[in-house]
Amino acid sequence: MLDKCITGVIARGLFPLQEHLKGHHTVAARRFLEQSQWWPASELHAYQNRKLSQFMQKIVRTVPYYRLVFEEKGLKPEQIQSIEDLQLLPFLTKSIIRSHHQALIANEAEDLSLFNTGGSTGEPLQFYLGKERITQDVAAKWRATRWWDVDIGDREIVVWGSPIEVGAQDRMRGLRDRLFRSKLLSAFELSQSNLAAFVQVIQDYKPKMLFGYPSALAVIAEYARTNNIKLNDLGIKVAFVTSEKLYPDQEKSISEMFNCPVANGYGGRDAGFIAHACPSGGMHITAEDIIVEIINDEDQQAAPGELGEIVVTHLATGDYPFVRYRTGDLGILDSTPCECGRGLPVLKAIQGRTTDFLYATDGSLVHALALIYVLRETEEIAAFKIVQVEKYKINILYVSAQTETPLNAHAIEAQFKKRLGSSMEFCFKQIDVIEPGQSGKMKYVENRLLGHPN
Repeated sequence: MLDKCITGVIARGLFPLQEHLKGHHTVAARRFLEQSQWWPASELHAYQNRKLSQFMQKIVRTVPYYRLVFEEKGLKPEQIQSIEDLQLLPFLTKSIIRSHHQALIANEAEDLSLFNTGGSTGEPLQFYLGKERITQDVAAKWRATRWWDVDIGDREIVVWGSPIEVGAQDRMRGLRDRLFRSKLLSAFELSQSNLAAFVQVIQDYKPKMLFGYPSALAVIAEYARTNNIKLNDLGIKVAFVTSEKLYPDQEKSISEMFNCPVANGYGGRDAGFIAHACPSGGMHITAEDIIVEIINDEDQQAAPGELGEIVVTHLATGDYPFVRYRTGDLGILDSTPCECGRGLPVLKAIQGRTTDFLYATDGSLVHALALIYVLRETEEIAAFKIVQVEKYKINILYVSAQTETPLNAHAIEAQFKKRLGSSMEFCFKQIDVIEPGQSGKMKYVENRLLGHPN
């Protein structure tokens, strides 16, 4: 009872206060989403079209890039009234964002936050997020969390590795995590000794939920299985996974060892909080703010049930618009409503975000994002792929950004060796283009010593 009261104080008091101080209207947004999710699909579709029309009016008026796009196409914003009308507009790609970085900022935008991501294609990207976009994404995630009978303030273990999170472990962030009852374990540090410590932390803390990369949670689960450590009696209600493709063997391992369902989430800092699984199994799209198109090989909208590229228009990005943004991921829209009764559209399948681990020289597994973040922040690199070809050899294939400063491979290698061991050999090779794999997917990490498919 006390535990439940503490969760209530955090979810209804501390967290809303934090969001208010940030200038976010997250509580009101979440309450709206918890009502709109039960609207009939037709009502959601009509709401989406109205919001799309308003969004187009705003960005043509305030965003230099889209004002120019509409002028060149001879279009007026009132011509874009539905998802079908979006086909009149060009796609937005990472290269376009890089080329028109400043022109994508709305004239009236204030308090923008700079973010970056490598996405599933391995192409580093910097972009801005406004308060409306951040608010809506947080509210959508909060709604999805509550689908699983857990809430902000319930004890949580986070297995993550982004420098945005890990690097923020200063006194204020540490205080926030303690107040919200969240513990962070580094997905970059999965040595045998650290795995033993992580398992002990999980046993002692008895979290209600887990959150992290599926690959990292699966490694922890398999360590516990191998060492006959019991984790199925801790009262964990759900394991939220995101940022990578969830493989069936990973889901089975996590579910069995922690004795809980695995809830997959799909999205990114660039494209937004796109979709999340509900307890009935439907991967629901956040349709109140996000329009998903599935695009075939001819760059046309795919037929129902047809596999194609996931293209996203985020209707809360008026300050820095994402319109018909090519994610590089492949998916299928489901024409069958979810059994849960929500009117939100459903993604039937997602193929993307396959991030492998790399082996360190001591034999331990290191999350590949530990290297990816270094390359992502390197201005001299436009795109990259990391390939572990042997136990002690890793190839770094990269496309030059054509900057005036030459690539300092020795400095990058020094950072890598801190993670993987001083005897690891790194071979840097400049190439003209990063070729996709057999699936057509741009995989930015490949460990040829691991067994997962491309």
